[in-house]
Amino acid sequence: MNIFDNTLNAEGVVIVGAGLAGLFCALKLAPRPVTVLSPTPLGLGASSAWAQGGVAAAVGKGDSPAAHALDTQMAGAGIVDHGISQSVTEEAAARIADLAALGTPFDRDDFGNYVLSKEAAHSMNRVVRVSGDRAGHAIMQAIIAKVRQTPSIRIVEGITAVDLARADGRVVGVFCRKLGDRYVEPVFIRARATVLAAGGLGGLYAVTTNPPSVRGHAMGMAARAGAIIADPEFVQFHPTAIATGKDPAPLATEALRGEGAILVNDLGKRFMLDVHEDAELAPRDIVARANFQQIKLGRKVFLDTRQALGARILEAYPTVAQYCIEAGIDPVREPIPVTPAAHYHMGGVKVDADGRASLPGLWVCGEASCTGLHGANRLASNSLLEAVVYGARIADDIGGLEPATGHLPPFEGIGWDPQKGAEAEAILRNLDAVKRLRAIMSDHVGVERDAAGLKHALRELATLEATALGVTRAYLNMITSATLVAAGALRRTESRGGHFRTDFPKTDDTWGRHTEMTLGEALEIRAEA
Repeated sequence: MNIFDNTLNAEGVVIVGAGLAGLFCALKLAPRPVTVLSPTPLGLGASSAWAQGGVAAAVGKGDSPAAHALDTQMAGAGIVDHGISQSVTEEAAARIADLAALGTPFDRDDFGNYVLSKEAAHSMNRVVRVSGDRAGHAIMQAIIAKVRQTPSIRIVEGITAVDLARADGRVVGVFCRKLGDRYVEPVFIRARATVLAAGGLGGLYAVTTNPPSVRGHAMGMAARAGAIIADPEFVQFHPTAIATGKDPAPLATEALRGEGAILVNDLGKRFMLDVHEDAELAPRDIVARANFQQIKLGRKVFLDTRQALGARILEAYPTVAQYCIEAGIDPVREPIPVTPAAHYHMGGVKVDADGRASLPGLWVCGEASCTGLHGANRLASNSLLEAVVYGARIADDIGGLEPATGHLPPFEGIGWDPQKGAEAEAILRNLDAVKRLRAIMSDHVGVERDAAGLKHALRELATLEATALGVTRAYLNMITSATLVAAGALRRTESRGGHFRTDFPKTDDTWGRHTEMTLGEALEIRAEA
């Protein structure tokens, strides 16, 4: 059978991924016809829904977009694109207004002003939040409700994009697999414009805060199609994942440290005072490495909220409190055991200020993209901001398509089946090759790296790729993304932001630039490892 015979028509724009970036873009494109592809029901598989802190925006008294941009640049360790940081922070207030208009119940005081949190490396309280630590969930619920009411948006659940389709030098849609259909021909969904918003790659690591489906698929499929990838080596490890042994690891939001919570080891020592002048509010990479080094020395690390919050944690941070209670931890009376965990990818598919990738016909937003905003280390709560800013920009850029209204018909034979979904996830999670891949990344391409470990990782990844039996495109995308991260890390012979080389522990000014890499270049580095 000709693979193009199994074709569905998206009639305009197809958006791969149903997190905040993808859904916000879909709403901004209305009434143009949009098809949104999601492997799970809306809200279940998106990192956006798990975000606790909120959205960073200079909307408080005495704050300014310029100050926000400066903090972003400082956290990004010298390679943030200044123009991008300035334009994104200037757009932040308008996007907050959009989210509020869509029904997001942001915390407000008695006068209607936003209640703002302070997080690491911010000079001001500027994180707009919901119920303390429920911003991501609340924003997504408001967005999802609006999306389901919008007739120009067709939601297709239970389908996974595995390859970008190209013809005549441009991307013309995506090849997808329906839930549970591993061994049948993929479905080709044709589109005039393709938006990739399918998340980051935290699930490539053994310890991560990301939803299970976030495994580098977006960057992998774009790289295999020939897209330029930027800054793949810069992976942010959140310092305070709750160490309960769960996969993924529940997160203790940075806002807790903004409230005065401290980090101590099992000897009761508050070690961050000796590490950085900002102690627990130092940039995330510094705090994550300090925690990692304590653990490497045989110590356990705890986040102690007792003096700063006491019983108030139960109401002020209900998500964290619930995670603790489920693990048998009483956060009112006990410190919370924590560990660094893969959390956010600053790199991704390289895009311009309008979200356009290097491949014609392809736009990328959210964590799958590299816009230049985050540099080597993302400033806390800038991720949701970037998602809505670029979701809106891409919608504007694609706006030349002829508008159309009305309800798009569903794709027959495609939908979410909870049992099949659980079975598919269990199969992938329990594959020995996937377990080995995640261990390789955590052991050799993690918080600390060196040349020997990175070369070992690349050789192991090559072996996994060569020996995998019945390899699926999804698994190949994982291997591809892991290879890009390790190759970028081996090439960058310095330490900067989220990338720390024990054999090159200093920052080198000659490396004060973004990495740009194709898959072919990464494979050359792998072959020489």
